[in-house]
Amino acid sequence: MADSAKLPTPLRYLLQLLAYAAFAAVIGFFSAKPAYRQLADNEAVVKLSFSHSAQLRQPCRERSAEELAKLAPNMRSKQDCPRERSRVAVELDMDGKSLYRIDTPPSGLHDDGAATVYRRLAIPAGPHRFRARLADGPDGKFNYHHEADVDLAPGQVLIVDFLSGSGGFVFTHGR
Repeated sequence: MADSAKLPTPLRYLLQLLAYAAFAAVIGFFSAKPAYRQLADNEAVVKLSFSHSAQLRQPCRERSAEELAKLAPNMRSKQDCPRERSRVAVELDMDGKSLYRIDTPPSGLHDDGAATVYRRLAIPAGPHRFRARLADGPDGKFNYHHEADVDLAPGQVLIVDFLSGSGGFVFTHGR
């Protein structure tokens, strides 16, 4: 500290300016080089992304009169429904080949929440046939299916979503 105090003020400012300029030059260089590319020139992207609450693992059952009598008055519901939901199995195929397969558990402390799926996949651009299937019941049967022919341009994104209120899988694509 004592040595820098002995330097004349204009020289200190000049050295400080040179240090800032060198730092700015390094930042400027690395902001443009090396060039980063997310996709090759002939690639497109498929994004499988959704959150879905599966069916209950077990069906609700009727409580007997004896069972109801043992419960506190505020807990006397005729139906006894378990909280746990089933696992969600998803399969996404492209041109007859498996692109993605997952069997995901429900979220939540008591396995009573939605299962969430997110996957980003780079694929070759061009025409493709996609098939998506989903199983969300305790029996593990695929009860939602959707097939679509999609022609993807380089850099284009295909979003595969699942909306149970709209009947299942929805394929949308854009830039």
